[in-house]
Amino acid sequence: MTKAIACPPAPGPLEGYAARFDDLFTHVAQRRGFREYLAGLLAPRERNKTLTALAGAEPVAGAQHPAVQRLQFFLSESRWDAGRVNARRLELLLAGPATAPNEGGVLAIDDSGDRKDGRKTAHVGRQWLGRYGKTDNGVVTVTTLWADERLYYPVHAMPYTPAGHFAKGKGDPAFRTKLAIAADLAVKAREAGFAFRAVAADSAYGDQDGLRRELAEAGLPFVMALKPRHGAWAYGADACTPADAARALRWNSADDPGDWQPVTRTFRDGHAETWHAADAALGWWGPDGSTRLVIATADPGTLPEKATWYLATNLPRPGGPREAGSPHPAASLAEIVRIYGIRHWIEQGYKQVKDELGWADFQVRSDIAIRRHQALVNCAFSFCWDTWLTSPPPPGPAGDGRLERGHRQPAPAALHAPGHPSGTKLAPRPARRPQLADPRDHAHALVAGLVQSAPAR
Repeated sequence: MTKAIACPPAPGPLEGYAARFDDLFTHVAQRRGFREYLAGLLAPRERNKTLTALAGAEPVAGAQHPAVQRLQFFLSESRWDAGRVNARRLELLLAGPATAPNEGGVLAIDDSGDRKDGRKTAHVGRQWLGRYGKTDNGVVTVTTLWADERLYYPVHAMPYTPAGHFAKGKGDPAFRTKLAIAADLAVKAREAGFAFRAVAADSAYGDQDGLRRELAEAGLPFVMALKPRHGAWAYGADACTPADAARALRWNSADDPGDWQPVTRTFRDGHAETWHAADAALGWWGPDGSTRLVIATADPGTLPEKATWYLATNLPRPGGPREAGSPHPAASLAEIVRIYGIRHWIEQGYKQVKDELGWADFQVRSDIAIRRHQALVNCAFSFCWDTWLTSPPPPGPAGDGRLERGHRQPAPAALHAPGHPSGTKLAPRPARRPQLADPRDHAHALVAGLVQSAPAR
């Protein structure tokens, strides 16, 4: 058998990570492209991470540079399977003692849109783009992310194809809604070996009866948000909404909470807040129904809009009649609040993959190239955690700044991270070359910037 030709190694510990994928690429050019692409994604952000930026070439004028053309061919024409690359990434996460999922984690579902011009790009269409808060022309991808109080990482991603791309529109057999894609990805995560306490999603998904039914039929537990005024749960004068159900709960004061129970939320910065939670009745939903309505709020007296959650879950109440026959362990009110609080990690993950790793910066049109770019961004994301959790910070003099949304910002006296000594400072030495940062340094700074501002502990 002919010995495989060695390709130039990637800088720092990126080589050790990239080498675990080598058997998925049949040619040395593919293995080199994989390393160059990841190194470009991990470099400090000075401009949008288009192919010219990843290759270190001039924007626009450098589009024909050989290094850019190599990456273009690797992404769009070379024969390799993005699904197998993502599966290997997940295998590494599952096998890592620091990253292996546990039963206390949460599988968060959401979608994210990126604005794209024209009509030639695969999956593009005029649709709601949550990142921009408006309807515009763009590409939307449904994603799943595993998280607990300690770390978070993407699991699967699937672009959504608008109905206009199909001959029969929404009636076309090939058309799939975002809800159907989300349900499939949740099942796929479980089949891949990911353990989690529940599937969590915001009201864009939680308000959909069909999605909750699909998850329940698949044997998956869920905790999903509802809009406070969504639905009519009875007729005429008896019509009510989740907000009405919350107002029907008895509350007198903190000393006499009535139907409410205090729960403690601890945030990443260490401060804690006392919220209150309660099981409410809404139509056929109730504390002992197949679906529970749980209200959690910072103030039961006023139910502030931005600090009140209306949550639907199929996790049974401890001590209730459904506990014995349920396939899922019972969950207290505090546990329901904890689960939904972890869901916010997916918003944190979007910030990192988009603002630091260039998820939205692709300039390709084909479906296969888009999926490959997303798989490679997720590999870069997972490499950061692999470096953060398994190696000590690199030696050298302390740096004078940290990366925040791609820009150098003054660093506090001690910028620390979970699992590292309290005296550790991040990104302590400059890049080896002007156009390529040492990923060993950048991985620590990249994760640290997001961990420090994470929503909950």
